[in-house]
Amino acid sequence: MPTESVAGSALTRRSSLKGDISGGITAGVLTIPVSIGYGLLALQPLGEGYLSYGIVAGLMSAIVVLLACALLGGSAGLIYTPRSVVTLVMAAVVLEGVARGPAAIAAHGDVGRTLSLVFFVVLMAGLFQALVGAVRIGRLIRYIPSPVMSGFQNAAAVLIMLSQVDALLGFRRRVPLSAVAANLSAVQPLTLAVGIVTCLAMWYGPRFAKSVPPALLGLFIGTGAYYALSAAGYRASLGPIIGPLPSTLPVPRYLPGFGSLLVERELWPVLLTLSVGALGLALVSSLDVLLCARVIDGVTGERSSGPHELVRIGLGNVAAACFGGIPSGMNLGASSANHRAGGRTRLAAVVAAAVILLAVLLLRPAIAALPRAVVAGMLVVVGLQLFDRSSFQLVTQAIGGELLHWRVMVLDLLVVILVAGTILVFDPVVGVGMGVALAVLFFLIRMSKSVVRRTYHGDVVRSRKARDPKLMELLGAHGRQIVVFELEGPIFFGTAEDLATRAEDPAAGNGCCVVLDFKRVNELDSTGARILVQINDRLKKRGGCLLLSHAHDNALVSAVLRDLGVTGSLGAHASFSDTDAALEFAEDRLLLAHAPGHALDAEMPVDRLSVFDGLSEEEVAIVRALLVRRAYAKNETLIQEGSRDRDLFLMARGVASVKVGRPGQSGQRRLASFSSGTVFGEVALLDQQPRSATVTADEDVVCYVLSEDAFRALVRDHHAIAIKLLTSLGSELSRRLRRANAMISELEG
Repeated sequence: MPTESVAGSALTRRSSLKGDISGGITAGVLTIPVSIGYGLLALQPLGEGYLSYGIVAGLMSAIVVLLACALLGGSAGLIYTPRSVVTLVMAAVVLEGVARGPAAIAAHGDVGRTLSLVFFVVLMAGLFQALVGAVRIGRLIRYIPSPVMSGFQNAAAVLIMLSQVDALLGFRRRVPLSAVAANLSAVQPLTLAVGIVTCLAMWYGPRFAKSVPPALLGLFIGTGAYYALSAAGYRASLGPIIGPLPSTLPVPRYLPGFGSLLVERELWPVLLTLSVGALGLALVSSLDVLLCARVIDGVTGERSSGPHELVRIGLGNVAAACFGGIPSGMNLGASSANHRAGGRTRLAAVVAAAVILLAVLLLRPAIAALPRAVVAGMLVVVGLQLFDRSSFQLVTQAIGGELLHWRVMVLDLLVVILVAGTILVFDPVVGVGMGVALAVLFFLIRMSKSVVRRTYHGDVVRSRKARDPKLMELLGAHGRQIVVFELEGPIFFGTAEDLATRAEDPAAGNGCCVVLDFKRVNELDSTGARILVQINDRLKKRGGCLLLSHAHDNALVSAVLRDLGVTGSLGAHASFSDTDAALEFAEDRLLLAHAPGHALDAEMPVDRLSVFDGLSEEEVAIVRALLVRRAYAKNETLIQEGSRDRDLFLMARGVASVKVGRPGQSGQRRLASFSSGTVFGEVALLDQQPRSATVTADEDVVCYVLSEDAFRALVRDHHAIAIKLLTSLGSELSRRLRRANAMISELEG
C-alpha cells in the first residue's frame, strides 16, 4: 500500500508538471501578440520614435508581472498580461502628462528621461493599486454602476479603434484623426487591405481553425499577406514595419532614473501631476482586476482573493516599471487557455514568462519585421470585442419602444452616453473622474431614499398587554398619539433630515410618543445621531417623548448611540429590547394622561371587573361567592403549559405574561400580557384541552379564580347567570379577534 501511494503521488506530480508546462507554453504564445499590440498602443502618443520602446514595454510587463505574481503567491493558473482598457488609460496619461505640457519641457527631448517619466506613472499606479488592495477599498470600486462602466468600456473601444486609423491607412508618420481628410492623397489602399485581412482572420478564423488562438491567426495571416504583396512588387505601396527594437535584456534599467527624477525639486509639480493620473490608472486597473477575478473563478472553480490579487498585481506593476514595462492585469483569454491545457499551479505562469522571454531574446528580428498595419488590425478587433453589447441592445429596444421601464432604462442610456462622451471629448482620465462622480451621485441617491420602511399608530396596533376594556377604549380613542416608525438601512446625513420631518409631522400635537424601531438599521453616523437628539428635544417641548426599540441589537449602532450622547439625552428608560415593550410603555404613559384617576397598580374590586358588566349586583354576589382570591409573587407560575386544570382567572392587580417554549431552543417567548381588569384561562375552560401556554407573574399579582367545579355548579344552579358570564367571555374574545384582525390589516397593508 505505501508503495502504491508513493507511485500514485509521483504520477500525479508528473501529470501536474506536464499540464503546467503545456498550459504555460500555450498562454505564453498567446500573450506575445497581445502584449506587442498593447505596448505599441501605450506609447503611441509619444510618436513614431517610441513605438519600438512600447513593444518592448508590453512584452517586458508580461514577463515581470508573471514572475512577480508567481513569487508573491498568485492564484494558481492565472496569467497576467497588459489589458486593453488599462492600456488605453495609460496612453491618455502619457499623452496629457508626458507628451504635452511641463513634463515634455522637463524631458528636453531626451528619450531616456521621457521614458523615465512614463514608467514613473506605472510605478505610482502600481503603488496605488497595492494600497487599494491592502486597505481593502477595492470593495467600494465594485459599487460603480453598470452604466458608468458601459460608457467607459464603449469609449475605450472607440478610442482604441480610432488610434489605429493612421497605421491602417499606411501613413508614414502620426496623423491626427482631424487631419486624415487633408492627407487622403497619402492613403495606401494595400496597407488598408492588409489590416482588413488581419481583422477578418481574427474575427472569422476561429470558425475554421478552432485550436489556434485568434490573435495568432491574425498575426500570421496578416503578416503573410503583407510580405506576399511585398514579394509581388508592391513594397512601396505598403505601410511601415515596426523596425529595430532597443535592448531587450530584462534588467531594472529605469530604477536609477526614478531616483534622479525625485531629487530634482523643480520636477516635483510635474511628478505630482503624473501621480494624479497614476491614481486614475490604478482605479481603472483595480476595477478591471476585480471584474476579471469573478469571471476567472468560474473558469478555474477556485475562489480568488480580490484584495490579495490587487496587492500582488500592484507590486508586480511596480517591478515592471523598474524594468521598463506598462501595467498588467489578469488576462481572461490566456488564463482560460492555460487552464484548458492543464495549467493548475503557479509554475504555469513561470513557464509562460520564460516563453515570452525566449521570444524577446531570440525573435527580435521577427518582431521588428512585423507590419504596423497587422498590429493595428489586431487592435481594431480588440476594440470591436470591447464594445458593451447590452448598451446597443438598450438602444435598439428604446428605438423599437420595447422597454417596459423606459424611464429607468433611458436614464441608464443617458449615463452611458454622458460617460462615453466625456471620455471622447476630453480624455479617459477625465472620464474616470466623471465616472467616479456619477458613481458617488448614484450611491447617494440610492442610499438617500427614505429610511422609513413602515409607519403605524397605536390606535390600531397595540402592545401584547391585554387591559381592561375601558382602558382599551381609551387607547382606541387616543392611540394615534402613539406612532411607530420601522426603519431600514443607514441613518446618515442623506436620510436623517427626512426621518426628522416624518417623525415630527404626526407629532405636531401635544403629548405624542414616537417609537423608532431600529431592528433593520445597520449604520448610524454623527449627523443621524444629532438628528435623533433634536427630535427628542422637540417632542419633549410638546410634552411627548422619543422611544427606541432594538437599538442595541447592532453593536456598532449601539456604540454610536452611546458615544455621541443619544442614549444619555433620551435616558435609559427610552430604550427597549423590542417594539412591543416600547408600545406598552407608550400606552401606560397615554393612559396616565387620559385616565389620571385610574390607578394602574391598585387592586380592582371584583364588582368593577368588566366580565361582570352584564350582571346585577345580586348576580355578581352569587358569582363572587364562588371565586377564590389568590396572590402570586413575582415570577411565580399561574398556569403551566400542558397542565389539565380548567380554572378561569380574573386579574385584579398586577401584570402576568403568557409564554410558550421555543422548539429546539432554550428559553420562552412572550405572546401576551394581562393587566388588571382582564380575563384569561377561558380557552381551556371552553374546549377542555390542555393548557397551550405558561402564564407567569411579571410582578406581584392578585387574581380571583373560578375553578372548573365552581363553574359547573354555577351552570347547574344558576344557568341564567352562567349564560351571561359566557356571553361576556365571548364578547371579550370577539374584541380580541377584531383587534388582531385590525393589526394584521394595518401591518400587511
